[in-house]
Order: sequence, then structure tokens, then C-alpha cells
Amino acid sequence: MATADNKNDKNMSVESRLKSLYELQTILSQIDKIRTVRGELPLEVADLEDHIKGLNTRVANFKNEIDDLKRKSVAEKEKINEIKTKIARYEEQLNEVRNNREFDDLTKQITYEKLEIELAEKHIGEYARQIDAITAEVQNTESILSDQMHILEEKKSELDEIVSETKQDEEKLREQAKEIEPKIDARTLTAFKRIRKNARNGLGIVYIQRNACGGCFNRIPPQKQMEIKMRKKVIVCEYCGRIMIDPELAGVEADAPQSN
Repeated sequence: MATADNKNDKNMSVESRLKSLYELQTILSQIDKIRTVRGELPLEVADLEDHIKGLNTRVANFKNEIDDLKRKSVAEKEKINEIKTKIARYEEQLNEVRNNREFDDLTKQITYEKLEIELAEKHIGEYARQIDAITAEVQNTESILSDQMHILEEKKSELDEIVSETKQDEEKLREQAKEIEPKIDARTLTAFKRIRKNARNGLGIVYIQRNACGGCFNRIPPQKQMEIKMRKKVIVCEYCGRIMIDPELAGVEADAPQSN
């Protein structure tokens, strides 16, 4: 299979490869323009979805904290009821004491238990204040969440509308690009895709403009220009690495500006 591919590559003239490559660049540039129309919307939608996910997690954590505080509050109330039962029993025992020592022991125990009730009531009060504060945080976060959800729906609607308008055109262009790729040898195509990926404007192949590279606009020596016009080999710009062709092969006038 590799041998067949190599044979097919050899049957392609450099000129035909470069011409096909420039046709491919033209199609890919049109796809880039479609993506430019979409702008930053896909990223904005993704960021909003992540933000909303984080807000939902925050609300869930707050609610778990509230539930935990409520359980602690219930436990303290049950503790108070148990202590009150103990105090009532101690008070009954006061009527049956036989000496001052027993009376003092029971009185001390009752005093201690009452202090335990005060401490439990203090805890209940603290839990209640924490619940109020966290509830306020939940309401504030849910308000922000509601706003973000509204914005997300608007952004999604806007993006869907743009995608709907351009989807058919983009798919058609992608099909055209697939049809052209087999006309280019694998090595040159791979190099082109790598150059294009690293290029700021997405141009992997450019034509000479005013004796300069159409990508970085650095001047090209006359001898190098002559080699490019001969179309005997693939030549790249020594400054930006883009593949270069002559304007005639690109089907444009010599001084025409490079299209993105």
C-alpha cells in the first residue's frame, strides 16, 4: 500500500500539487471565515456551562451544610429534653434526701445539668445564625445562577442560529476539501497542515506579492523568485516557513493582496 502511495505521489507534478494545495488553502480560508463569524461564542458558551456547573455545586454544598446544621440542632434539642428529664428526677430525689451531703450532691448535679442546657441552647442559637447566613448565600448564589442560565440560553440560541446559517456551507466546503486532498502528496499535505496550524492567519501556502512573501512580507531574493516560478520543487519562506507559489499559479495578478 505504501509503495502504491509513493508511486501515485511521483505521478503528481510539483505544479499540480502546488495548484491543488492553493485550492485547498482557499477552501480552508473560507471555512476559517465561517468560524470567525461565530467568533468567541463557542468558548463563551463552554465557559458559562462550566461556571453554572460550579454554581450548582456550590449551592449543593451549601444545602448539605444547612442539613448538617439542622441535624446538629435537632440533636441538641433532644439532649436538652434528656437533661430536663434528668433534672426532674434529681428534683424528686431532693424530697427524699437523708442528709446535707446528699442534698449538696443533688443540687450540684442539677446546677451542672442546667449549665449543659444553657450550652446546648447556645449551640442551637449558633446553628440558627449559621443557617441564616448560609441560606442568604444560597439565595444570592441562586440569583446569580438564574442570571447565568438566562445568559447561557441567549448565547446558545445565538450560536445555534449562526451554526444553522453556516452549517450547510461549511459541510459543502469540507467535502470540497476532502476531494482535493488526494491530489496532493502525503508529505506536502502533512507539512501544509502543520504550517497552517502554526500560522496566525491560517495561511499555509501564499503567493509572492511585490517581491515579498505573502505571509510574512519579508523580501524574497530574485533567484528564489525565479525558482518559485519554475515550479520544479516545493519552496518555503526562510522567515515564516510558509509554502510559496507565484501569483500566476494562484490565478491572481502579481500585486493582488493575499486573501485570508
